[in-house]
Amino acid sequence: MNAFRLSLALAVCGLSTPFLQAGNPVVLIGGPAPQVSGTFVLGSFTRGTHGTIERLAPELDGLIAPGVQMERLADGFNWSEGPTWLAKEKAIVFSDVPENKIYRWSEKDGLSLYLQPSGYSGNEVKFREQGSNGLTTDRAGKLVICQHGNRQIARLTRQTGIEGEYAPVVAQVAGRRFNSPNDLCFARNGNLYFTDPPYGLEGTDKSPLKELMVNGVYLLRPKAEAILLTGSLSFPNGIALSPDEKTLYVNISDPARPVIMAYDVQADGTISGARVFFDTAPLAAKGLKGLPDGLKVDVQGNVWATGPGGVLILNPAGRHLGTLLTGEATGNCAWGDDDGSTLYITADQYLLRVKTLTHGHTPWAKK
Repeated sequence: MNAFRLSLALAVCGLSTPFLQAGNPVVLIGGPAPQVSGTFVLGSFTRGTHGTIERLAPELDGLIAPGVQMERLADGFNWSEGPTWLAKEKAIVFSDVPENKIYRWSEKDGLSLYLQPSGYSGNEVKFREQGSNGLTTDRAGKLVICQHGNRQIARLTRQTGIEGEYAPVVAQVAGRRFNSPNDLCFARNGNLYFTDPPYGLEGTDKSPLKELMVNGVYLLRPKAEAILLTGSLSFPNGIALSPDEKTLYVNISDPARPVIMAYDVQADGTISGARVFFDTAPLAAKGLKGLPDGLKVDVQGNVWATGPGGVLILNPAGRHLGTLLTGEATGNCAWGDDDGSTLYITADQYLLRVKTLTHGHTPWAKK
């Protein structure tokens, strides 16, 4: 979502966006020896540590070992977002939203361009953020993509080089097009929860293309139509289910009310019992970069939510245990590697990771 704040900051500095233009090299870290692939120079830099880890409670030592540091894997992106782990490829993929691209990074291959276009297949309409945003995988391991410009959630069905073919998963509610689907998560039964703020539309809420009166949180049941769960949130963004699937978390990227909401999930998949799980306003008041954006949960029910400062680590009761201080407005995070213990982080122009002592929750885990 944060491309607006990035663009505003660059405009104030007299710079232009997007930062990445055709022909400019991408600054990459990791991977094989330097090689040229199109306009990208792979393996140009040595990896390094990044940021700091703020420890506010002793319980954090049970989640991240003392002395562990974040690692910077790649940089040079416009606004990195929506990472997800591809188990079959042993790689993390993530969006560069304004650039309409998805990148791939693996320990074996380093960084490469994975899909382009990733979120908008046309060229007629000007979008504020045209590309893909949140990413996840379905039960079969296929990539499922929030596409801002195409205003839908789509499944990658075929890939030839960096060109993909997409099948819509959901594109409308009650006959009206979505704003710009932002983030998503599956339940074990195949229910799909997703958010639909207006960030992809030029003019956001004032866009003439906006067909819906609300910025909603939705539920798509298998072989059914999408239903609105709540339309009362100003800017719903990141979304995740607790491991027992009894709680749905939604991040609100509203400077006037930067909170993480929690809801009780009913037997039919709908929600009730709206409440503030954590209020990030005091952190934002300190001048820390970012707002609540993406979030994930671990198998213990801890919430790893991007917000002011970086990635906030909250226990299931909403107690703030510590923060991965990235120094940047941070878009999202995702669990990866074979055992699901590494947290990958998209922080503005950076791709980062940190090794943890816990494991990420996934609805597709074998029991």
